[in-house]
Amino acid sequence: MAALAALAGVVGWRVMANGTEPGADSEVADSGMSTPLTLEQMADAAEADPDNPVAWQELGLAYFYDNRFSEAAEAYARAVEADPDSAVLWSSLGEAQVMASEDEPLPGPALEAFRRALSLDQSDPRARYFLAVEKDLDGNHEGAISDWLALLADTPPGAPWEMNVISTIRQVGAINEIDVEDRIASAASTRDLLPSNALPATRGPTEQQMAAAASLSPDQQQSMAQGMVQQLATRIEAEGGSVDEWIMLMRSYQNMGRLGEARRTMERALAAHPDSVTQITDAATQLGVSGTN
Repeated sequence: MAALAALAGVVGWRVMANGTEPGADSEVADSGMSTPLTLEQMADAAEADPDNPVAWQELGLAYFYDNRFSEAAEAYARAVEADPDSAVLWSSLGEAQVMASEDEPLPGPALEAFRRALSLDQSDPRARYFLAVEKDLDGNHEGAISDWLALLADTPPGAPWEMNVISTIRQVGAINEIDVEDRIASAASTRDLLPSNALPATRGPTEQQMAAAASLSPDQQQSMAQGMVQQLATRIEAEGGSVDEWIMLMRSYQNMGRLGEARRTMERALAAHPDSVTQITDAATQLGVSGTN
């Protein structure tokens, strides 16, 4: 069955999580990045700070890159213990459990993790993909294709998982004699990126930072972005920040899949700027951060 083969090929999802792939370039001039930690060092760092979901997330990603899927699942399990409100962490856990399974293509704990992810964020693409795989495995090929087409319609052009979704739709369609090409074109044609004025403008990276980032690998860019977010969080929590800066931090956490941190940032922003409740809550609603989702 095509979806079974696709399970082993959906590696594009990894770029949605944060961390540095083992073996990346050891030094990047003027970027503030140092030699990546070894797996052993990452494990020690996570154990030393067990309530830090980012440390476990990075360890899980590193194990996943190293094809150590059982250990990746264990690390992601610790990550969701530390931040149970993160859809990305739950869907990452589910994917690692799928890859670690030797007998079942979609083990029960993985399905539970994917459903938990969707209960937190109905747009989580990884959970949506694998729950559509469940339909295909159950013989509901049309339902699976429909779900993947809906995912494609919501996928920004050029997203890392875009071609994986299209390939899976075509494979399952061909095997089950379902015509999909017109439907793929239709789903792709409905897509649009978020308008540039959808959220308040905030202070972004400098030209020098943008130039430095352009020379980095995707994994290094993620690590650099994570460092910049941490610097922003440290500064505004210590010195105070504008409403736009708090919203920027909230949006950054949401983009990183750290929904719990995004919600806590919303609460801190409201406490810091009680006269800007409408602006903050409107941005939180648009980001899917407010409420339980």
